[in-house]
Amino acid sequence: MFKKNKKQNGFLLIGVLVFAAVSIVTITAFVSWATTSSKLARRVQSRESALQIAEAGIEYSRWYLAHYQTDYTLGNVGAGPYIYPFNDKDGNQIGTYTLTVTPPPTGSTLVKVKSTGATLADPTATRSINVNLAIPSLAKYSVLANADMRFGEGTIVYGPIHSNGGIRFDGVIWNQITSSKTSYDDPDHSGAVEFGVHTHVNTGSTSVNNSFRPAEAPPSTVANRSDVFKAGRTFPVPAVDFAGITNDLATIKTQAIASGRYFAASGYQGYQIILKTNDTFDLYRVTSLSAPPSGCSDVTSDSTWGTWSIGAKTFLANYAIPANGLIFAEDNIWVEGQISSARVTIAAARFPDTVATRKNITVNNDLKYTNYDGTDVLSLIAQNNINVGLFSDTNLQIDGALVAQNGRIGRYYYDPPTNGGGTNRCGVNVYRNSISLYGMLGTNGRYGFAYTDGTGYDDRTITYDTNLLYAPPPNFPLASDKYQIILWEELEN
Repeated sequence: MFKKNKKQNGFLLIGVLVFAAVSIVTITAFVSWATTSSKLARRVQSRESALQIAEAGIEYSRWYLAHYQTDYTLGNVGAGPYIYPFNDKDGNQIGTYTLTVTPPPTGSTLVKVKSTGATLADPTATRSINVNLAIPSLAKYSVLANADMRFGEGTIVYGPIHSNGGIRFDGVIWNQITSSKTSYDDPDHSGAVEFGVHTHVNTGSTSVNNSFRPAEAPPSTVANRSDVFKAGRTFPVPAVDFAGITNDLATIKTQAIASGRYFAASGYQGYQIILKTNDTFDLYRVTSLSAPPSGCSDVTSDSTWGTWSIGAKTFLANYAIPANGLIFAEDNIWVEGQISSARVTIAAARFPDTVATRKNITVNNDLKYTNYDGTDVLSLIAQNNINVGLFSDTNLQIDGALVAQNGRIGRYYYDPPTNGGGTNRCGVNVYRNSISLYGMLGTNGRYGFAYTDGTGYDDRTITYDTNLLYAPPPNFPLASDKYQIILWEELEN
């Protein structure tokens, strides 16, 4: 018969308790880990669902604006934000998206939309997306033309160029250049057809050969010519339609009468507008034009030839730039001055549209921005030509988007004194130093500020304003009727 060892029993009991305690702690930790992992998984799932719901909100805003382009309330009342239910495929609501819409500034098409998605299962697990939606404008090129074009020596272009006609380019372009023609007959020399985009700059040189260039004509292979076409050349490409600008001018007139600045025919030569940095402009009636020098006359048989320079004028009033930014005159307009934090469109046209009564815009003195970050935007839209006159600044700066609907952008040919045939001919003003254009040019006819005899502007620099593409001036012609996403970013919540 054995006696029980009480000390041994106690030792076993302690062991059991320790093991039980460790087991409980381990199991509790495992359960806690499993619970936390489950919550984390549900949280991750909720956040992923919230992102998809937020994207659905963006798609809804795009759909709505595609049907109602200028209703930035998305059919609601007030400025928002607007909360919408989000349903699954069976029609059961599983979450919400909240939309905040920032309308574009005057004249722009840039709409900002913020969409925040959340699930009903976990409303705190939100995700937010910010997008910029915009409709591209006609100002997608530094130069857009509807005719055969020639860019001579001394021309430097920093933006894309397109013409529905052929292009001869003898300067330097740092962006893409395109034509709607495979080949064409260059009107500046005889010979066979050449490439839709070609150059007469000699290979390995800066000199120019003005004769037909077999190497720049079919069936030759299109050479790289990176000395001229820094970003390449492409042809043929689809044509750009100029016809819609007529309707845009009519709309500008209507809206200028309603809430902009509208001026009827002056009864004289037209109006001068001098823009000011305090969001106002001075308006003058142009009563006469400068006479050409003795012996200076039209040698090009152009019915609209003239000095296009102001001789005498009468001050009418100082006006505030209207809230909608539209200034319209049914007469010729001369424009100069400077804007600051303004968005303005100045248009000259007369309706009904007839060839004999089409109106022009002339810039003889600097027309400048103060800010070059997109806050200053200006356009000049002429029913006929946009001119630079005989008595223009020898170094001229023009900032803005210039469009000549039926005519051309450029300077008339003024016969130099050395040609003889008359006293002084057109004088020393036929020779100008430099013209700098910042913005874009849209010309129906052949553009030009210089001629092969050395008259006009020696140096011509065209710099494309990228802000014009999606934030153009008021009522500027658009290249599409559909909003595009130009920025997508997820915001931190």
